[in-house]
Amino acid sequence: MLTQALDVGLAVLLTGAGMAALASFWFVLGLEKWAAQGRRVPDRTGRVFLVLSLGVSGSAALGYGCARAGLSVTGAAQAVWALLLACVLVVGAGSECWTRMRRNRLRRRLRRERLRWLPVPAA
Repeated sequence: MLTQALDVGLAVLLTGAGMAALASFWFVLGLEKWAAQGRRVPDRTGRVFLVLSLGVSGSAALGYGCARAGLSVTGAAQAVWALLLACVLVVGAGSECWTRMRRNRLRRRLRRERLRWLPVPAA
């Protein structure tokens, strides 16, 4: 009975700590964006991807360790948390990739149009 209570308590504590850490990280990123007054914050996306990937790998490792130690509820909770973070990471990376591809296509199209309208030098 005590082991099960410890297992569930540890699962709630670790998952809550992970959520609180991620929420505080996003809050700090929001403060940086606010302090920059809407201008671009250097390497913001890279930091988000780094934190999410570290969160995924850390939660997965912690879940595996807890499962090996016999704390099945904690291991399952950490595995689910790692899966959710991985989904957020994949969706965020896909969105960022799509945005960059769209921006580069627009730049190429504008460059082609600008070159088309430039006067041809006399030979």
